Amino acid sequence: MSTPGTPPARGRPSRGGAAPAFQGAPRPVYSTGGIAAASAAGIGLAVIVTLTMIGWVAAPHDTFGEDIADLLRGAVLAWLVGHHVSFSIAEGQISLLPLGLVLLPGLVLYRFGHWLARNCEIGRLRHVYRAALAIAGPYAAIAGTLALLARTDEVVPSMPRALLMGFVIAFLAGGLGVLRQLMREKGVAVQDLLDLMPARSRSLLVGMLVSTGVLLAGGLVLFLVALAVSLPEAIDATRVLAPGVVGGALLLIVQLAYLPNAVVFAVCYALGPGFAMGGGTEVAPTGVSVGALPSLPMLAALPENGAAPALSLAALAVPFAAGAIGGVLTQRSAPDVVSEAAPLWGFVCGVTTGMLCAALAGLAGGSLGAQRLTEMGPSAWQVGLVAALEVGVAAAVAAWIANWWYTRKLSREAATRREQAGAERSEPSQPVVELPEDVPVGKGLATVTALRPREEEPVQQPREQTIVERRAELKRARQARRQDRAAEWRARREARRELRSQRRAEKRAGGGGWWRRRADEEAEEEMYGITYEATAPEEPDRNG
Repeated sequence: MSTPGTPPARGRPSRGGAAPAFQGAPRPVYSTGGIAAASAAGIGLAVIVTLTMIGWVAAPHDTFGEDIADLLRGAVLAWLVGHHVSFSIAEGQISLLPLGLVLLPGLVLYRFGHWLARNCEIGRLRHVYRAALAIAGPYAAIAGTLALLARTDEVVPSMPRALLMGFVIAFLAGGLGVLRQLMREKGVAVQDLLDLMPARSRSLLVGMLVSTGVLLAGGLVLFLVALAVSLPEAIDATRVLAPGVVGGALLLIVQLAYLPNAVVFAVCYALGPGFAMGGGTEVAPTGVSVGALPSLPMLAALPENGAAPALSLAALAVPFAAGAIGGVLTQRSAPDVVSEAAPLWGFVCGVTTGMLCAALAGLAGGSLGAQRLTEMGPSAWQVGLVAALEVGVAAAVAAWIANWWYTRKLSREAATRREQAGAERSEPSQPVVELPEDVPVGKGLATVTALRPREEEPVQQPREQTIVERRAELKRARQARRQDRAAEWRARREARRELRSQRRAEKRAGGGGWWRRRADEEAEEEMYGITYEATAPEEPDRNG
């Protein structure tokens, strides 16, 4: 029990929804966001410095006092690389950066987003952007400052890119952490958030994400199969490097960090445009032409020069499978009453998937500084265009078939409900009451029905709906909307059919086409399938 004047302490919220977990009065959002940004940056730098120290200890070096400045500067550069910040060197620009390193600051910012939501009062879910801005602003300032401090005559990090990528990563990861914590406190499920979106926007979002996920899964399988086939070459490359135990562990971490880049490259290969591994090179289903490459064991997965392996050509079916699945899911939650609109929405799903693939291709590729390695990776606009066409066409066909199937199923369900409703109307609505013997019944006498004493029903107290009941209610509402759309679609089809039959009857009654009709034929106006006949008003009799 709490004493007077002291606010009660609140613990961790339960899954069913509870109060926030801050102690006493809530903290200001923006000042707390600055603390969260500084703490996330400090933890990320500590992890990078630890890994850099391990690599420094394993490698031959001079005394610690002479290398400490370069060691810390290298750790800051590695932290910036983890935020996908490119930098310039004497030979050129280094922008082919590992996408896997973005996971480290993303996870740290996600956890501090949880912490911010537990210690600050955020009334509504739509106010999450304020907490995300509170983290992203100071974090971007920290990233820009570190980019300035890490500059040397040989290495110059890009400060504008540090500001931009620091803000974007902190806004997305920190905002997602805040949103997840608020959803847990308020007892809101992910499906409930999706139900708040319009049906068409939700279906396009789900179709785009699923199509992109299928493409990435196919790219991962293609890369792993290629690496398994070339596993002896990868082992030989590792033996040539002779990294040792600590160096081998760091080499494995570097390759895992570049794994998302390799998956995106494999997706671009499956789409058709392929990717480049240097100036004048190409790795595509049409052929392979590469030159000398850095000594990295995972590069053994690249095919040899010449024709592309026949087994890899099976990956060309992945974009069409992704489009088919995305098109089906696009129409699953929002069937169209007009069947001609379904392929259009399927193609829109393919276009959005192509835009997302273009963004991933732009992030995965880059330059390695040297003149021959300035072009590394796929062409973003080619990948986006080809993905939009391949995925879009497959999604359009699948969406049309899925829409036909769903509307047909809804029509059968509506017919079944009409039959059941007709059967219920045929039965007597009120039960037949047998009168007692002492009640007079006859001609001219009123028929009296004995009434039973009314039983008092217990008053039910209103109770709050649970998450399961609310989700079931939303599901019933969606099913009712689908049934209404199906009924509207059938009514429109019947109206069009009646209009066509009426026009054919008029054509036959007129004895030919419109060119054979008489000029003095009565004018007719058709509106919504109803024919109105207009006659000229009678002229007044001037002689009378």
